[in-house]
Amino acid sequence: MYKNALRGGVRTAKQAWKLRNEFGKLNLDLAKANADIQDHLCEAARLIQNFAPASTTHNLQLKTSYPSDNSRYRYSSCGIVANHYRSAIINNTPPSLRRNFLHLHTNPDKTAFITRFRAETGHLNALISSKQFVKVQKQFYRDYSSVSLGAPLKSSDAPLLGDLCSQYRAILAQTSADVIPGQNRCNPQYQQNRQAHQLSQQQNLSRDQAERDRKMAQKAEFERLPTNVVPRHYELLLQPDLKAFTFQGKTIVQINVKEPTNQITLNALDITIDSAELHFECSKLKPEKIVYSVENETATLEFTQEIPAETAGVLHMSFTGELNDKMKGFYRSKYFTSNGEERYAGVTQFEATDARRCFPCWDEPAIKATFDITLVVPKDRVALSNMPVLKEDPLPDGLRRVRFDRTPVMSTYLVAVVVGEYDYVEAKSDDGVLVRVFTPVGKREQGAFALEVATKVLPYYKDYFNIAYPLPKMDLIAISDFSAGAMENWGLVTYRETFVLVDPKNTSLMRKQSIALTVGHEIAHQWFGNLVTMEWWTHLWLNEGYASFVEFLCVHHLFPEYDIWTQFVTDMYTRALELDSLKNSHPIEVPVGHPSEIDEIFDEISYNKGASVIRMLHDYIGEDDFRKGMNIYLTRHQYGNTCTEDLWSALQEASSKNVAEVMSSWTQHKGFPVVSVESDQIGESQRVLRLSQCKFTADGSEVEEDEDCVWVVPVSVSTSKNPTGIAKTFLLDKPYMEVTLDNVEEDDWIKINPGTVGYYRTRYSLDMLEQLMPAVEKMELPPLDRLGLIDDMFAMVQAGHASTAEVLSLVDSYRLETNYTVWTAITNSLTNLHILISHTDLMDDFHRFGRSLYEPVAKHLGWEPRDGENHLDTLLRSLVLTRLVSFRSEDVIEVARNRFRSHVNGTNPLPADLRTTCYKAVLQDGNEEIFNEMLNLYRATDLHEEQDRISRALGCSGDVKLLRRVIDFAMSGEVRAQDSVFVIVAVAINPKGRDMAWEFFKENNKMLLERYQGGFLLSRLIKYLIENFASEERAKEVEEFFKVNQIPGTERTVSQAVETIRLNAAWLQRDQEQLTQYLKES
Repeated sequence: MYKNALRGGVRTAKQAWKLRNEFGKLNLDLAKANADIQDHLCEAARLIQNFAPASTTHNLQLKTSYPSDNSRYRYSSCGIVANHYRSAIINNTPPSLRRNFLHLHTNPDKTAFITRFRAETGHLNALISSKQFVKVQKQFYRDYSSVSLGAPLKSSDAPLLGDLCSQYRAILAQTSADVIPGQNRCNPQYQQNRQAHQLSQQQNLSRDQAERDRKMAQKAEFERLPTNVVPRHYELLLQPDLKAFTFQGKTIVQINVKEPTNQITLNALDITIDSAELHFECSKLKPEKIVYSVENETATLEFTQEIPAETAGVLHMSFTGELNDKMKGFYRSKYFTSNGEERYAGVTQFEATDARRCFPCWDEPAIKATFDITLVVPKDRVALSNMPVLKEDPLPDGLRRVRFDRTPVMSTYLVAVVVGEYDYVEAKSDDGVLVRVFTPVGKREQGAFALEVATKVLPYYKDYFNIAYPLPKMDLIAISDFSAGAMENWGLVTYRETFVLVDPKNTSLMRKQSIALTVGHEIAHQWFGNLVTMEWWTHLWLNEGYASFVEFLCVHHLFPEYDIWTQFVTDMYTRALELDSLKNSHPIEVPVGHPSEIDEIFDEISYNKGASVIRMLHDYIGEDDFRKGMNIYLTRHQYGNTCTEDLWSALQEASSKNVAEVMSSWTQHKGFPVVSVESDQIGESQRVLRLSQCKFTADGSEVEEDEDCVWVVPVSVSTSKNPTGIAKTFLLDKPYMEVTLDNVEEDDWIKINPGTVGYYRTRYSLDMLEQLMPAVEKMELPPLDRLGLIDDMFAMVQAGHASTAEVLSLVDSYRLETNYTVWTAITNSLTNLHILISHTDLMDDFHRFGRSLYEPVAKHLGWEPRDGENHLDTLLRSLVLTRLVSFRSEDVIEVARNRFRSHVNGTNPLPADLRTTCYKAVLQDGNEEIFNEMLNLYRATDLHEEQDRISRALGCSGDVKLLRRVIDFAMSGEVRAQDSVFVIVAVAINPKGRDMAWEFFKENNKMLLERYQGGFLLSRLIKYLIENFASEERAKEVEEFFKVNQIPGTERTVSQAVETIRLNAAWLQRDQEQLTQYLKES
């Protein structure tokens, strides 16, 4: 382990010297830099021998340096150290120093060990410049958290590493000066001059801070892989060790060399290429060296001989890596046998850029190839990959070799393997595809629902796209540890257990519906994403936006009783609008480069806005032309890569409408318009509409000139003559337009954007709004229009275009509402308002308002389902009763507590749809006894969904001490890492836990960063931890914290959350007085 730290330190120091030389225009060569490093190591060693206190030596003993009971794991860590660190030091060191260096590495004497450690930290102190603060901090993190350190580290396991980290933090904190060039480092005068140089820089610190910050924030421009060498076919063999948590691999890649070159660059991260050899034209060529770039996540094979152009070669490589616990690359997933034994499966998760963590490859979506995959696994384990098994062979030592059929041409991020213990259910779809759902052992029946959905989805998509599913089988598998909801690997779709398993007695209707949508989404990707793939991650929305739209088409076809298109508006559309109204939003098409940037765009814009604009386009060109265009697109580009313009071209060809002109503004610009409308009655039967558009901003501020945009807006209009019909459609393609409607009388209401299909907000004149409200009360407006109206009104409140009190008075018009989705929209809006009010003393008044609003519909529904009750009423009951628990309804809470007690006693188990309601009711004001009772329930179930339900309910406790226990519980081994985030979030959204959760994050952010390695889980945690504050002081505190503690891949999330804090603060300051008066009087 220490060797790795030493190598990482030298590498970092060399980078610091390189940058310093660029600033100073010294142009020192690498040999000089190496010599400087060696000098500093010697100098630091001499200095430390003079003053190092003996009492500190006991802290420096490294347990992994000596054999122990678990030495197998620790030595295996050292076995996969990146060779480039070793060669960077030893190969460039003079023979005399090389002998000393090797002696230090092999001599177990503790004194030499400590001296070397002191020398290492001394040279780091001498070489790290303040100008390198951000870059070195990130590089240090990458070096120390990469696979070169072997198994995951904890401070308790590695005192040396903790001490070295402390040294490094001290270096960064004091922003030490660069070494002064041109002086003898062994000269005492040099030390005096260096101290003076440091003092001078510290005095100038405040003056130069802004400039340093600017330079530190600059990133080297990211470059994609060279195109001079491309793969055509991979033969990939992987052999995981499920006990030592390592894997070995070999790959034989058929490549084409397009231009003369003496090097081959491909992607590799956290793996060691142990050997490489290129075969071409009866020659065998080994690279002189392999140069790794952790920053660019590449390995470059450098050859002494030039490889000619138009060469068809075969590249042989062997490699080793770690089965990590970060839920990315080739990782381990923990599960338990029926007798409680802890075991691990080997699982892959490669999207977006983590195939490189498993095997060296050209890990970009446009560099496609075919794959022959082979696994060497224990004979009693299930082995799965994208294709069916071709052949199995027994091997010695209880192993077997499993060879899979060749894949179609595909991107590396879609390659998948799973090795573990599973049961399965299977069936064939009507179009002859074998479908299997793999479940944990003993839970075969829980795969039945997903199997039913998948076998129906495949023929539906075949018919819809008019293209058959191209693989012979479709596997769905439940993975215990999985960061996302699901992943569309071609032919082997991986899922969180909660997104694929259905227990008839314990799965809620909402969860079952979510599973149907998720299965539909991932299988849609088999065509839209796998068969045809985006050219680069800039066009991610082509994958995710389209699949997010089609999943609703599919579920509507399979389960019309779900009324799923109405739910689309609250689940997808309004969430997209909320995020997209922020100044820190981003366009659907956002340029991305480095992998750390890619994770951030897997958000509501790519998914929800993408789906919403496709829904708008589908409505604009019509169902028939849309399907025809999809077939043109998929047929024309199958097994290839595309950009957005290719989709527009196909839909334009099918519909004969100028699709590109209409849609380009929606994908290339962030945000959306607000359409303001006024009307004048002309005569008895004509109404003139005056429409204008401008960009909608969440804070209501004026749009800056460079961000202004004129969208091409497909506008539809309905009237009271035919509320469910369309009276007129037109394109609003200019800032202002007048439109005349015929057959509209003076008392008729006008509804813009019926069905809430257009991706924009509508702002009505006061007289038009007053005409609409009676139609809401009488429910003459269809549900989607009632929903859209209330959502737009609350958005206007946040933007300062209307007061909160005015809109709450309009909410009274919805008291007789019976539609689940409309109540979801109201609930979402009131939840945002609840956040504001939690910063005031108005909570009791707000609770009274909430009870008066929700109690009529709760009384109508009751606690017991009625015979023949429709799907949405079941969902509505759960929603309304849960809200009444939050609003402190004594009657509801009393019933919920009694039902909970019957559930715990086993006399009357709670329906799954009402468990969250009852759990929150008892926990809200519960004591430690209740808390422990809930923990026992958690421990007694092995259903992931039920554990999820309980752990999140714990966060609603009103006792701050218990909330602290919830956070400790979330970080314990009892809660999987994938779920811990959501348990902490449950505490953070509780006003009583908000400050504590934020303090916890500030104290433990580095540990959380190590645990989640960036990615969407950490972004999600940060978002909910901070966006519910509501003061400028908090906004500045958050900004300052993340300026000092930079977390790669979360920059946009932080900016959006800080903007939301300021929106909350402005909203509260603007409306608190009127809101107080309204709530006190209501």
